[in-house]
Amino acid sequence: MILSGNEIRRQMGKSIVIDPFDERQLNPNSYNLSLHDELLVYEEIVLDMKRPNRVRRHYIPAEGFVLQPRQLYLGRTVERTETHGYVPMLEGRSSVGRLGLFVHVTAGFGDAGFCGYWTLEMFAIHPIRIYAGVSICQIFYHTVEGDLTEYKSGKYQNNNDIQPSLLFKELREAPPDAQKRLSFGQELAE
Repeated sequence: MILSGNEIRRQMGKSIVIDPFDERQLNPNSYNLSLHDELLVYEEIVLDMKRPNRVRRHYIPAEGFVLQPRQLYLGRTVERTETHGYVPMLEGRSSVGRLGLFVHVTAGFGDAGFCGYWTLEMFAIHPIRIYAGVSICQIFYHTVEGDLTEYKSGKYQNNNDIQPSLLFKELREAPPDAQKRLSFGQELAE
């Protein structure tokens, strides 16, 4: 089940934290989150899963920033969220989607226990001017059945900034048999 807006309000400061919280952003079954004024863009031509990729930081000025097609932009929410006992999920707002902007490429699924800012994987169908502070997406909450172990990973938990992919950390820490499978796959690709 999905929490209603009234239940989100009731859970504020208990199982759910949204900081800052603005009552006007509360919807019947979600809460609108806003776009921060910074973006990251990967500088690499070919991104590599096994290592950190260089990024360049951009700031969104008052007159807006034009996103170009075929370019991934990483942004973040203004709001820091914390969720316990529920599964937080993120979706782009329909008004934003109707302008051809994907707000999260595939990563809208959160984990119970996540604390931090949401990194947005933004991709535009055609050039679009965006603005800092705009309500860009909405967070909603699912109930969980069964025993729950909350998210505690050090990768993205308690972040303070936009988070580029940290997949390389998992690949470095993979057990030896997984490393063999990874290198065999690399040999096949070469």
